Amino acid sequence: MTDRQDDANTPPAMPLAMAAVGQTVRFVAVTGGGAGLTHRLAEMGLTPGEAVEVVSRSQGPFIVQVRGTRLVLGRGMVQRMLVRPC
Repeated sequence: MTDRQDDANTPPAMPLAMAAVGQTVRFVAVTGGGAGLTHRLAEMGLTPGEAVEVVSRSQGPFIVQVRGTRLVLGRGMVQRMLVRPC
């Protein structure tokens, strides 16, 4: 029964593209990107459970901070990355 209560209190996952500048989110999973995208993100330090802070978002790429390092991610990537607010 506690699992259901935990699920009810957990915010729903959303694409990273929806996160606001300054917001810290927790990376959950990749959707629709396949093993190649998952592997590429893991090489950059983006693994499930990792905290990600949105530094900048514009019409072009996103800039995020992960483990003290800033990364530039394309729009296609951030649309496929599911995150939850911390």
